[in-house]
Amino acid sequence: MDHGGHGMNMDLPPFTLGRGLEFSADPFFLIGCAVALALYGYGVVRLRRRGDGWPVNRIVLFVIGVLSIALVMCTRLNDYGMVMFSVHMVQHMVISMVSPILLLLGAPVTLALRALPVAGRGRTGPRELLLKLLHSRYLKVVTHPVFTIPLFIASLYGLYFTPLFDFLMESKTGHIAMMVHFLAVGLVFFWPIMGVDPGPHRPGYVMRMLELFAGMPFHAFFGIALMMASQPMVKAYENPPASLGIDALGDQSAAGGIAWAFSEIPSVLVLIALVFQWYRSDQRTAKRSDRAADRDGDQELKAYNAYLASLQARGQ
Repeated sequence: MDHGGHGMNMDLPPFTLGRGLEFSADPFFLIGCAVALALYGYGVVRLRRRGDGWPVNRIVLFVIGVLSIALVMCTRLNDYGMVMFSVHMVQHMVISMVSPILLLLGAPVTLALRALPVAGRGRTGPRELLLKLLHSRYLKVVTHPVFTIPLFIASLYGLYFTPLFDFLMESKTGHIAMMVHFLAVGLVFFWPIMGVDPGPHRPGYVMRMLELFAGMPFHAFFGIALMMASQPMVKAYENPPASLGIDALGDQSAAGGIAWAFSEIPSVLVLIALVFQWYRSDQRTAKRSDRAADRDGDQELKAYNAYLASLQARGQ
């Protein structure tokens, strides 16, 4: 029996982690992951050949981010995700909340800006097009919290609690589009908060933390709603194949628990990254101030001392 036009046999054996991790590639994501790794690798090699360095930790984080996408989309987790709500929720949480964080910490945009050649005078090349996009009004809108936070929330409630989810699950194209959407939403949500790359919206660190925690409670409420429901809430998963040996309501409750847990884990990871970035930023600011003081003989301190002396003289 086929499921939703995917041509996939619904009579899967009961889920185990070993079965879920068996290779079963989705061509779209397999090619996409391979291209992403190849382009990133090309950029690093190009920098190294001209004598410039690129942090190893960024390479590692980006590679792990791409592999995390491949893990949920190019294994049988993707097959089981079509018939098990809990496995689908693992896919959703990883590709929307773990993969984007790792990819952004890899700073792919910064790498591209450094690796791409500058076009000649009066010409527009890939680097110039990328810069134009970074400074575009479009990107200012889609990375602003007024847009990203409602989008982040709507990707849960507006998808799972409406017929849209069932419609997308009816075809392979719809399923791919949904997963690409999850990844894109994760990227635009986390980019202004903890991304290393330059962007049009980059508030202070306190505001970034507020943005992070503004969306997370809704994630937890979504998970709790699934866990407390007395009947299946998503039609696509209300009749799981008998071969799986699972109960639809129990599987939905597990999916809710996964959604709830993932509202906590990425928050901690992002918070750690933010604190580290904040510390690094303060260190760089302090070093710049020290260098400026060395150059001008600490004129700022002398001016401040003179100001205090003038106040004292007035008081006498």
